[in-house]
Amino acid sequence: MFNIGDYVLNQKTGHLGKVIGYGHQIMNNVYTTTLKVLVDGAKNSQTKELVVEDIISEWTGYSPA
Repeated sequence: MFNIGDYVLNQKTGHLGKVIGYGHQIMNNVYTTTLKVLVDGAKNSQTKELVVEDIISEWTGYSPA
């Protein structure tokens, strides 16, 4: 489990950001834990910050250099 403030990387999308909260989704009638991550929008010229939510198993820990 990740803590609020941890940096994480989404294994499918490549989004990198900081955990800002948790959520839940219902998948196949089962509650699944999600992470809410504040992503740096530098790659996206339309916005500076973006919040992404995805199931926790899609995220891996990341240590910024």
